[in-house]
Amino acid sequence: MRKLVLLLALIIGFAPLARAEGDSPLRMLMTGDDSRGWEAVGRLNIAGRAMCTGALIAPDIVLTAAHCLFDKDTKERFAASGIEFLAGWRNGRASAHARVRRTVILPEYVYDPEDPARRVRNDIALLQLTRPIRKTSIVPFQTAERPAKWDQVEVVSYARDRAQSPSLQESCHVLARQSGTLVLSCDVDFGSSGAPVFVMKDGVPYIVSVVSAKAEIGTRKVSLAAALEKPLAELMAGIENEVTTKNGLPIVRRLTDDGSPRHGGAKFLRP
Repeated sequence: MRKLVLLLALIIGFAPLARAEGDSPLRMLMTGDDSRGWEAVGRLNIAGRAMCTGALIAPDIVLTAAHCLFDKDTKERFAASGIEFLAGWRNGRASAHARVRRTVILPEYVYDPEDPARRVRNDIALLQLTRPIRKTSIVPFQTAERPAKWDQVEVVSYARDRAQSPSLQESCHVLARQSGTLVLSCDVDFGSSGAPVFVMKDGVPYIVSVVSAKAEIGTRKVSLAAALEKPLAELMAGIENEVTTKNGLPIVRRLTDDGSPRHGGAKFLRP
């Protein structure tokens, strides 16, 4: 969508840099004390071929990015049975783990590894685990409405160069909101896909978005994330109602159709 591209260019090129100077560096969560409160964020091992980040929003439901569920070479969807969620994965050990029973995506979602910008708005998926994770130290996160422009957010993620322990960025910011897509100043890399984006309310973290891609606008690095409100409601309805299937794989019944945004003019990189 040309309007979005122009908005991004204005923000990245002309907004006062002081707005993003408060961004904090990544902090590795190496110890139990470091990780306390973040144990419901975990690493997704996918078919022995890929890695993403996910977070529990219920004892048996993981929130992540939809593109994590597709083989980038064949463009086929991975079988749910080949995906494992490792809650609180740190230094070779998980606080808890479970296999995935089924995966649910939106009917509007189109996987296109050559043009990931097309998918950001609908790049959300739910994974239903084969068994609920019930451990007092692992508390599923609640969700909240998307933040406003310039709001401070936090991200907990794994990535290719930090796959053995999660990292926390305690302060980054929302640079823009457009058509279900958030543009963030947060530091993400390959493997960060599906990472939860949080806002803090009275010291409690709430998930407000899911990391979809990293992008470059000129020389400025940004990240793109999907807003949750309508997509998450549809996905949860699908989980609760035992969704219909397409080619043997679950998808959600369409509740609304607002159309999909188009993007162009920026170089998008899939984490």
